[in-house]
Amino acid sequence: MTESLPTVVADFIETVNRHDEQGFLDAFADGAFVDDWGRVFTGRDEIKAWSDKEFIGATGTMTVTESYVDSDAVTVIADWRSTHANGLSKFVFDVAADKLASMTIREG
Repeated sequence: MTESLPTVVADFIETVNRHDEQGFLDAFADGAFVDDWGRVFTGRDEIKAWSDKEFIGATGTMTVTESYVDSDAVTVIADWRSTHANGLSKFVFDVAADKLASMTIREG
């Protein structure tokens, strides 16, 4: 079942699909992290370096197929397409107010 996404996550997906690097980075809270299949990137500089090669820099797009909301945790199953990797992926976002505290990526 696909649930309505919190604004911060819905806006983040639109930002990613526009390949908006500044908007992508601004979506994360101070001290946020990305866990990409066990590789963890903490803080703006590490997230940017990772994204430059594998996310925004790889002209990635997310097509949401399912989503679930459980309090501050939002799970999105999306068809990920980029110049780096392709396929169904599970994105788990921890939301802190109007920012993302973390994004964890695993096989969808």
